[in-house]
Amino acid sequence: MNMQQMMKQAQKMQEQLQKQMDATVVEATAGGGMVSLKMNGNKQLISIQIDPEVFASADKEMLQDLIVAAVNECVRKVDEALSGQLGGLTSGLKIPGMF
Repeated sequence: MNMQQMMKQAQKMQEQLQKQMDATVVEATAGGGMVSLKMNGNKQLISIQIDPEVFASADKEMLQDLIVAAVNECVRKVDEALSGQLGGLTSGLKIPGMF
């Protein structure tokens, strides 16, 4: 395989991964569902839902902790999803001496 073919294959894989990242949406909750988040594969927060009960307690620190926990869980899930997708893409890659 020559260098030009390898570059074309790498560019195609990059485009496929970008499409998958754009299409990936994960959801995570914290506090038994008191805070729910959705994040895309680019790790951009899409939505946040907060149960009104959280506001009734007026516990600002608890709300902050729940949001941090839910965001961290979303990031973990995005990483996990993309790792699996990247593994699927590279399984077809045939570069002598690699993988």
